[in-house]
Amino acid sequence: MFLALNRFKIVKGKEKAFEKIWRERDTHLKGVDGFVAFNLMRGESKKTYSLYASHSTWESKKHFENWIKSENFRLAHKNAGQHREVYLGPPELETFEKAL
Repeated sequence: MFLALNRFKIVKGKEKAFEKIWRERDTHLKGVDGFVAFNLMRGESKKTYSLYASHSTWESKKHFENWIKSENFRLAHKNAGQHREVYLGPPELETFEKAL
């Protein structure tokens, strides 16, 4: 199992807009070989931002690497530069492989 997690700092007051963007976007993950699940999680709110994390679960690191080289990945991220007013900087990618 492999987990890819992106952490987002969202401008305070823009949380509903951020969630709408994610609810309405096409992730292009359906039918991708090795894809298991996707979730968007809401975290703590700080003075100037709210923390969110998106995470996708994959059968293996190789499946994830194939995904990020795919046309589906390019389609899913083609509008990533839009809505800059919602974000406090770019997402922070963290990856994890199953240990036990």
